[in-house]
Amino acid sequence: MDEQRERAAYDVVAAQEKWRPVWEKLNPFQAADDGSKERRYALTMFPYPSGDLHMGHAEVMALHDVVARYWWQRGYDVMNPIGWDSFGLPAENAAIKRDEHPATYTYANIETQAESFRRYGISFDWSRRLHTSDPEYYQWTQWLFLRFRERGLAYRKHSPVNWCPNDQTVLANEQVVQGMCERCGAEVTKRELSQWYFKVTDYAQRLLDDMEQLEGRWPERVLAMQRNWIGRSEGAHVDFDVKLHPGTDGTTEPDPVRTVRVFTTRPDTLYGATFMVVAADAKLASEVCAPDRREALEAYLEEVRKETDIDRLSTERPKTGVDLGVVAVNPVNGEELPVWAADYVLADYGTGAIMAVPAHDQRDLDFARAFGLPVRRVIDTGEDNPEESGVATTGDGVYVNSGDLDGLTDKESGIGRIIERLETDGRGKGTVNFRLRDWLLSRQRFWGCPIPVVHCDSCGEVAVPDDQLPVELPDLRGVDLKPKGVSPLAAAEEWVNTECPQCGGPAKRDSDTMDTFVDSSWYFLRYCSPGLTDGPFDPEDVRRWMPAHIYVGGVEHAILHLLYSRFFTKVLHDMGMVDFVEPFSTLMNQGQVINRGKAMSKSLGNGVNLGEVIDEYGVDAVRLTLVFAGPPEDDIDWADVSPGGSLKFLQRAWRLSGDVASAPGVDPTAGDEALRRVTHRTVHEAAELVESRRFNVMVARIMELVNTTRKAIDSGCGPEDPAVREAVEAVAILLSLVAPYTAEEMWERLGHQPTVARAGWPQVDESLLVEDTVTAVVQVQGKVRARLEVPPSISAADLEQQALADPAVVRFLEGKTVRKVIVREPNLVNVVAP
Repeated sequence: MDEQRERAAYDVVAAQEKWRPVWEKLNPFQAADDGSKERRYALTMFPYPSGDLHMGHAEVMALHDVVARYWWQRGYDVMNPIGWDSFGLPAENAAIKRDEHPATYTYANIETQAESFRRYGISFDWSRRLHTSDPEYYQWTQWLFLRFRERGLAYRKHSPVNWCPNDQTVLANEQVVQGMCERCGAEVTKRELSQWYFKVTDYAQRLLDDMEQLEGRWPERVLAMQRNWIGRSEGAHVDFDVKLHPGTDGTTEPDPVRTVRVFTTRPDTLYGATFMVVAADAKLASEVCAPDRREALEAYLEEVRKETDIDRLSTERPKTGVDLGVVAVNPVNGEELPVWAADYVLADYGTGAIMAVPAHDQRDLDFARAFGLPVRRVIDTGEDNPEESGVATTGDGVYVNSGDLDGLTDKESGIGRIIERLETDGRGKGTVNFRLRDWLLSRQRFWGCPIPVVHCDSCGEVAVPDDQLPVELPDLRGVDLKPKGVSPLAAAEEWVNTECPQCGGPAKRDSDTMDTFVDSSWYFLRYCSPGLTDGPFDPEDVRRWMPAHIYVGGVEHAILHLLYSRFFTKVLHDMGMVDFVEPFSTLMNQGQVINRGKAMSKSLGNGVNLGEVIDEYGVDAVRLTLVFAGPPEDDIDWADVSPGGSLKFLQRAWRLSGDVASAPGVDPTAGDEALRRVTHRTVHEAAELVESRRFNVMVARIMELVNTTRKAIDSGCGPEDPAVREAVEAVAILLSLVAPYTAEEMWERLGHQPTVARAGWPQVDESLLVEDTVTAVVQVQGKVRARLEVPPSISAADLEQQALADPAVVRFLEGKTVRKVIVREPNLVNVVAP
């Protein structure tokens, strides 16, 4: 039968139109939440409403739905909610480009995507739907912000920040990728601004420690990425006295002193420090700079502000800097060290200042050689002297030029001695430093959650009272929302001008809005209490459902979203609102859908329109193709897969349901035993494969069962055999995890009421899983020469004996000498006979 006739036999479009209204009427995927069954929370990273669904959505939702539907079939009460991360820059930029209001654009896209999700047959519980841009949601985002502020975890400060010149807003460090804006790709610069932060650094150690709970449950590369981003370093804080010039600090006193603290992981190399470097854009640089060097510093600073952090940290760029005209006193030997400003030290890392040990740090050495500064080796590693070779040595060795450390070879002892001395002298102490910086959360854009704070000349920063929440966004329709460097809200005078909640005087609302990652850091908790009006969530609801049993989404969120969600959860735990510290028990990342070896792109001409593919092959064929293509974490190259082949398989499976002649409920035990063994083995293995997330292999087993059942019918088993019904019913139930429309059609043709999604997992007869014999393959010189039926428990010696006695093997070995026999009982014997 050709493809056209096969498609005519099973109208996939008609099936989709038929079953959608049935499912919507039956509502089979709404969680009961009544305690009658064990609960499972299936969570997927919720989508951003930037147009209709694409192939990435199709893949992640198909994979996620396998798990959710499997849990339903296993008898769990499943919560599988859906919502939209509907605030943020992409929607605002797209709306501006189309001359639309962001709300109009966003909610239209949400409805488009919602319709596509329903068409795609995902088992969502639509009663828990949410949008982060609804006032009913962001009221509680604001409430949480205020609770964080009360705990000292939300604060405002003036500092250098990442600035996207295209989006005209600040960015968190995590949103700068290779010096570019993660959102739009523009090169990021630096600006000095007052911004809101979450004090995530207070939780740095706990974010590290609690990863032990996630070992083996989250992908190791995600855990490694988070550990690297948090960047824990053990070392010491060391205090240097910087001798200032008269007038530097605004006084007329001669040589006032300013104590400058630096962090180092190698305090044992203090004797090798020959100069100090301060980040050129750190406030400290201007504070300690000698008056006659300020003009040079300002000129240099103008150039530094044009550079990205990636440029500044590059080891390949020529080193630049300015002598600040002051000296710092080394606390271990009293030596006076010149203090420089340079771009290779960052203002927001550590204290913004370092002690430079050029013999043992390549960037310090390059700087020293560029400006003729001293180089002193303090660890002899046996390599060439860095002062002569120009190559810094970083290994262990013997301490030299290091006072009472000379002759030591143990690094830990050297570090311990120096820290002890610093602490005794009150010039430093052992400490831990983190690469992690506090989370910059304010944005100078309109389409986001307003920050619930007003600024009063008399009272300062004042929180908006809880009973005045939400602080809603003004409509601003007809107002130019193009980015201008300040939030459009600042110009909305009726909105921004208000009364101070504390003194009743005139005040102004904070015109910045929150980063959309704040919204997505707690949405999974809101799903547990849909429609709650007196809190963000009911702690009892959360206790019943959380932590989420599985979280499915892209690895691109390994740092940003997942780190922030973990931070929020720990704060809420400390507030007594949740009784767990990690929000997601297991994490599954999916790969990308690419085409012809490259990411899909209009400019490359390799984009694939999901809607068009579904129109041509049907929803089930697309879902089956994506699940069958490979392990979930692997990329899928659309050029290498075949939705047409998937459709042909679905046709074959569907036709089986029309070939069953026995009645529903017939006793299968009288049926063909060979077919029953395959059926029960397939069901048993399918469960193990889903549990281990080998969904593609599970699909392969379904295909094998379809082929085996077809052969059984065609070879005389007969459509009336109860084993045939048992096999086809198993196919329908297993297929419902991947191809719900086809499975529903099959279930109806088999004489059952909808829905197959709640049919229940087929019972497995353990006795049918025991194999009487297995097939052992015998190879001679790499070619199969015989197949033996042997007991599964056969020993290696017995299997070798039978193989060498087989007539076909004897014939091929005639005249040859057996050099080696490799036995892998009970499946393989390989005879080497050159």
